[in-house]
Amino acid sequence: MVPSAVSEQNFEREVLMSELPVLVEFSAEWCAPCKLVAPELKALAQELADKAKIVTVDIDRSPMLARQLGVQSVPTFVVFHQGRPVGGKVGALKRPQLRELVEPFLPRAEGALKPDELAQLLRAGRVAAVDTRDAAVFGRAHIPGAKNLPGEELAGRLAELYMLGAPAALYCRSGDKAKELNAKLLEQGVETVYLEGGVLAWEAAGLPMERPD
Repeated sequence: MVPSAVSEQNFEREVLMSELPVLVEFSAEWCAPCKLVAPELKALAQELADKAKIVTVDIDRSPMLARQLGVQSVPTFVVFHQGRPVGGKVGALKRPQLRELVEPFLPRAEGALKPDELAQLLRAGRVAAVDTRDAAVFGRAHIPGAKNLPGEELAGRLAELYMLGAPAALYCRSGDKAKELNAKLLEQGVETVYLEGGVLAWEAAGLPMERPD
C-alpha cells in the first residue's frame, strides 16, 4: 500500500472527515529528506492498513493548506484524529518514530492493555496476571505475582480463572496468543483482558520481572 496524495480540494474529505486517524506528510518534489522518508512511509502504510491512513501533501501544489497549518519546512508530519490535528514532528523520521506519532490514536482490540496500564491495574488489585506460556518458560521469568495457566490448558481450567478474585490479565511472549485467548474467553462470557505486546513490551517498558533462583 502506497500513501495517497491529498490536495486542498480533497483534504477535508480524506483527512478531516476520516473515521481513522490520519498521518499527513507535508513534502515537496525537490525535498531530498522526503525521498529518504518515502520507503518508511510506504512500510508504515502497509503495517497500519485498515487502522490508519497515511497521506502526503505537496506544499507547492497546496500552498494555502501548508500556510494554514503553519508548515515551515519539509518533511513535516501532522497527525489528525476526529477532524483535528493532535500531534506532529518535523524531519526525516524512521518508521518506528512515525508509528509512535500515530500509536495513541489507533483503534484497539477489546480488552487490550498497554504495559503501564496493566502495571497500574495490578498494583490496585483490579486484575490478576495470568501467564499463558508453558511452565518451563514461566519458571525462568514472569510478571511478579502471575499465575501460570498455559494457553493450551486454559479451556479446561476456567474454574481457576474464576478463583483469582479479579479479572484475568492474560499475557504471552509477544501478545498475539494472549489476544486470541482473550477473544475466545470474552465470547464465552469470561471477563478477561490481555497485555498488548506481551512480555517483550513489558520488559521494553522497564517493568520488573520475577526471576526465581
